[in-house]
Amino acid sequence: MLQLPPLSLYIHIPWCVQKCPYCDFNSHALKQNVPETDYVAALLADLDADLGYVQNRQLQSIFIGGGTPSLFSANAIKDLLQGVAARIPFASDIEITLEANPGTVEAGRFAGYQQAGVTRISIGVQSFQPEKLQKLGRIHDPLQAVAAGLQAKQAGLRSFNIDLMHGLPEQSISDALYDLKQAIEIAPPHLSWYQLTIEPNTAFGSRPPVLPEDETLWDIQEQGHQLLLDAGYQQYEISAYAKPGFECRHNLNYWQFGDYLGIGCGAHGKITLPQENRIIRTAKVKHPKGYLDPERAFLDQSWDVENDDRPFEYFMNRMRLFQPVPKAEFTLRTGLKAESVEPMFAKAYDQGLLQQTTTKWQVTELGHRYLNSLLTMLMEE
Repeated sequence: MLQLPPLSLYIHIPWCVQKCPYCDFNSHALKQNVPETDYVAALLADLDADLGYVQNRQLQSIFIGGGTPSLFSANAIKDLLQGVAARIPFASDIEITLEANPGTVEAGRFAGYQQAGVTRISIGVQSFQPEKLQKLGRIHDPLQAVAAGLQAKQAGLRSFNIDLMHGLPEQSISDALYDLKQAIEIAPPHLSWYQLTIEPNTAFGSRPPVLPEDETLWDIQEQGHQLLLDAGYQQYEISAYAKPGFECRHNLNYWQFGDYLGIGCGAHGKITLPQENRIIRTAKVKHPKGYLDPERAFLDQSWDVENDDRPFEYFMNRMRLFQPVPKAEFTLRTGLKAESVEPMFAKAYDQGLLQQTTTKWQVTELGHRYLNSLLTMLMEE
């Protein structure tokens, strides 16, 4: 039977200074002043409409993403978090993350965000090399990136993350390792390191840049991974490394098929209703103009995750993690028996991508290397 999982909250702030050519997120270049007051009021009204989904749970984590949430003032973030706390109880050790751009003015706000209740800052550095930042359409320079990391260290936060990308246009192995070394020198407790992918409906999708060859990408991943291990980081998810105890709790809840409310432009949510044996997904109105319309209905669409779709949705998330997958957790999060999915794993066992015991499944090293292939096998079944 389905069991209520932990509950998180995702808050989307859609504005940024300019749209990056690789970005396919719901973000909009700012053409005027940020409508902080109106948007915070809309977010809280949006949350009010979703309170029935809380089901007497505490919030374990909040993630404020975008766009560039650090365009909002510390006072606006404080008002937002106080409004959320007045509606849903917080766990005593709640993790509250805010995404930030390393621009000088925004980085100076980190201490204010900490005082507003933020416990973790995620800094979108992407690269420490000016020519790479320019090709990625980023508005900061390497010195600002380093300064932002150092300010995050000094802001009294529980943790902070540096986002880096590899496989950048015309990037060499030494370029990629240089970026990692610069990040490691700052010593963030958490480091996200993911490969640039070309997405449709982006500027790069229309005019693809020259990316490194597959052999170079492989060497970057292998050598970068070892560099991070040597620096004391542990890989706990496909694109995430952390010092022990500093894994991102919010993202862990996603990967473990937990529940989350999603408020803000285009925000998605996932909610379990055990008594009805239902798992539902929600999506909010995408465009800021529609979202801020006084006659708005925040919910754009919602749909059930049917029984036939639950295994793939669960494993698509859960297999990103390097920890074993408990069979009991699968049952509690999907309402399905573990033995019901055994036929879909036969080919993965044969090819050495997956192993099992009586209580758990474990993606092998080979399976993580070819995770997309593994998930494709599951989707075909």
